[in-house]
Amino acid sequence: MLCHLRDAWTRCISEDGELGWTAMSNNQFGLVIHGGAGAIDRKKLTPKREEEYRDALEQSLKAGFEVLSRGGPSLDAVEAAVRVMEDDPHFNAGKGAVFTSAGTHELDACIMDGKTLKAGAVVSLKSIRNPISLARLLMEESPHLMLDCAGAEAFAKEHGIESVDQKYFFTQERWDALQRVQEAARKGENNFVVSDQDRHGTVGAVAVDQAGNLAAATSTGGMTNKRPGRVGDSPIIGAGTYANNATCAVSATGDGEYFIRATAAHDISALMEYRGMSVEQASQSVLEKVRKLGGTGGLIAIDAKGGLALLFNTNGMYRGHVDQAGKFVVDIYR
Repeated sequence: MLCHLRDAWTRCISEDGELGWTAMSNNQFGLVIHGGAGAIDRKKLTPKREEEYRDALEQSLKAGFEVLSRGGPSLDAVEAAVRVMEDDPHFNAGKGAVFTSAGTHELDACIMDGKTLKAGAVVSLKSIRNPISLARLLMEESPHLMLDCAGAEAFAKEHGIESVDQKYFFTQERWDALQRVQEAARKGENNFVVSDQDRHGTVGAVAVDQAGNLAAATSTGGMTNKRPGRVGDSPIIGAGTYANNATCAVSATGDGEYFIRATAAHDISALMEYRGMSVEQASQSVLEKVRKLGGTGGLIAIDAKGGLALLFNTNGMYRGHVDQAGKFVVDIYR
């Protein structure tokens, strides 16, 4: 593994070319976010577009940092950070979610509390503006961990959660992407002719607060042209989302079916708990397992001491982190 120093962080590149940052010293609190991983082509992302993504990531970090810096809980921080990205059409969550093969939107989200191991997950939502907030409400106000479509939306209505018309989620960019994917399918062309940006782009956040409590949150519109009813790894505890104060908090993005098969998020925690690996070592090991299964994507993770992992096996991942000193770092490419 090749590592370079930069301020209080170590930049590590594994033998497989996976990139990550890990903390050199214990932070009192910290926050990490992602906005999706994939074949992000620097040549196709205009300077203006790139700046828009960087600004959006920074706004998400600021929302979470404001919570943590005043001593707020990590659950509040990850929810706040993810809500910003759900409201931003640059990302595939909430406003700007991708389309199913039927030309509709179905959104999934999950949140988990590392202190109690409680979690809430909602799947196939069609009219909830901020799915991550509904997932948290389910965790706190219901004996159930997961609700899907009609049941989740009925629960939302009972508790006064804001609903919107499907057209709220529409963006021309995502609609055009659906047309490209379906045209490629009609021609029998390989999916690689369609960019990862067209197909997916889940968002997520992980944090440790001043009390040492961990939390993770993930929200997504799924994959462009997915069959209605398809559920990926994002709302599955232990696959795309996991948090445990004894180990780490994790949020994943990419080819969800492979992250589910690898039980990726929980596997990172297990390697830390049972084999004594660092968060960065465990994350690299699990992402390699996903790769061997045939999956691409990335993940973010943080431990109770502020150790970080921001890893991906693609060309890039929209990502960022902030420490207790208020130092913001955002990046896109490898």
